[in-house]
Amino acid sequence: MTIKNKIAIITGASSGIGYVTAFTLSKAGAKVAIGARRTDRLKQLENEIKKCGGDVLSQKLDVTKKDECDTFVNQVIKKWGTIDILVNNAGIMPISLIENLKVNEWEHMVDVNFRGVLYCTAAVLPYLKEKKSGHIVNVSSTASKIVFPSGSIYCATKRAVTAFSEGLRQELGPGLNIRVTCIMPGTTETDLLNSITDESLKKMVGESIKNTQSLKPKDIADAILFA
Repeated sequence: MTIKNKIAIITGASSGIGYVTAFTLSKAGAKVAIGARRTDRLKQLENEIKKCGGDVLSQKLDVTKKDECDTFVNQVIKKWGTIDILVNNAGIMPISLIENLKVNEWEHMVDVNFRGVLYCTAAVLPYLKEKKSGHIVNVSSTASKIVFPSGSIYCATKRAVTAFSEGLRQELGPGLNIRVTCIMPGTTETDLLNSITDESLKKMVGESIKNTQSLKPKDIADAILFA
């Protein structure tokens, strides 16, 4: 099995799991399309991939906007003519106690963590169905299984991703030969904590993570490559 010359799209590629996954898949021979909102970091990743001889397309991408997801996929088709792999990785984690009623943050989390998965999946699916092959990898979390105080909305979005992945797998596998994998990392060293606006909560979570043996983004990237 090889992914040499396969076309892979990675969302949320400007940092953490997405950044390392894009680099890992490129080193394994894939041509990678990287999208994220932070274009400076995206450009840095693009340059690193090119220095290693990789073939890369980078573009600003806000997964909460359907038109940007569609345009991104269209650019991939224009450049390489096909799509083989989609890694739905973009995510945020502005956890907060429900009683604080940070409704705007709730909505943004739903939009990025779940709606973005739907938009990107919808954008690539017609191409995967046409060729009757492909692989969709959705990055969920162990938080989809274990709910914790202040994480109710985050956990709910990740549980939605997990449920969607299972339904997608059941629908697309038979007859279409499209694989669906749901990756559920535990605590991982990423920028997710930076999205927490409650400073006291951020400090508490940070201290908790210090006392935990966290996964590295490379661990998740290697799991995605293995799948």
